[in-house]
Amino acid sequence: MTSFFQPDPAVLVLEDGSRHVGRAYGARGTTLGEVVFSTGMTGYQETLTDPSYAGQIVLQTAPHIGNTGMNTEDVESRRIWVSGYIVRDPSRVVSNWRAEESLDDALVSDGVVGISGIDTRAVTRRIRSTGSMRGGIFSGDAAALDADEQLRIVAEAPQMAGQNLSAEVSVDVVEITPATAERIGNLAVLDLGVKRATIDNLAARGFDVHVLPQSVTIDEIRAIEPVAVFYSNGPGDPAASGDHVALLRAVLDDRLPFFGICFGNQLLGRALGLGTYKLPFGHRGINQPVLDKATGRVEITAHNHGFAVDAPLEGSFDSPNGYGRVEVSHVGLNDQVVEGLRALDIPAFSVQYHPEAAAGPHDANYLFDRFRDLVVATLRQAQRPAGKDQN
Repeated sequence: MTSFFQPDPAVLVLEDGSRHVGRAYGARGTTLGEVVFSTGMTGYQETLTDPSYAGQIVLQTAPHIGNTGMNTEDVESRRIWVSGYIVRDPSRVVSNWRAEESLDDALVSDGVVGISGIDTRAVTRRIRSTGSMRGGIFSGDAAALDADEQLRIVAEAPQMAGQNLSAEVSVDVVEITPATAERIGNLAVLDLGVKRATIDNLAARGFDVHVLPQSVTIDEIRAIEPVAVFYSNGPGDPAASGDHVALLRAVLDDRLPFFGICFGNQLLGRALGLGTYKLPFGHRGINQPVLDKATGRVEITAHNHGFAVDAPLEGSFDSPNGYGRVEVSHVGLNDQVVEGLRALDIPAFSVQYHPEAAAGPHDANYLFDRFRDLVVATLRQAQRPAGKDQN
């Protein structure tokens, strides 16, 4: 086991020039990315293996991280995706019967450079005040670099805005998970960074889940004869994903039922003709309150997004791209950010948060049932004879 008790120095450098000196944690070296914070007190393993965090250095606001170690049952994808990891007090002991290795060892195995022993609250407050920033963690030989040189390296790192990261996290070949409930049909899932819990939830609703590479074409989707299409969560700027938006417009033109989560929500917004924008510091954590406008119910939900859809919060409005009426279905109560969209004239809806709840509360899990019901209703509608009373 790699020891984090060694006084190996490390430094976190933010693009505003601020420096936070601590101890090396995980792999040694240099890593760059957008520094973001996650407010979840639990679920660090699911956070680390969420592909949506690609390109980001994640800071955990909970001070004590790593006490339950890592296991192969709770991972959400094939590897750790964060560019870097920041914790205040890493656990000195792994104490859980399901643990297979320490968090520190897992970070080393996947080459993730981290830092511990810094004032994570101070960094969080700085990000909340100034917005998300590029940053770099320097340890090992890189910790000895001149401060000006470290800052220069950080300043040359790419901004998250404008990045298309889907190809980095998507599968290369089709992967199929059979339905684990009464079968409805084939579901085409565009893998933009899909999580395992999402696939399991969809299979449990009766779909044979076909996870498709992000480069798939509409003809390839049609070839599997899907009963519906799903767009997953994922990293990057939705404004840089024009091909995925064009593909979704073809799906909507075919009147296939559609459900999108997180990045999929942003891409539905753009397919409908709406804009997207970058949030000051984003939503990341498992305790975000969201209002379901249809029921008036407040849900506590899991979030991981740095971009949002720009749409009117009240009433319905015409889709600028000609898909009929649309409404904002869910709103974040902390800052009134759009957290869901529902098309009123075509079978399509999406949410910005994570109903698969890995990690997180289960308040929004019903959305998978809502999607199943939408698909079943659409199939039944298609089977009715022309001119039959629709009531």
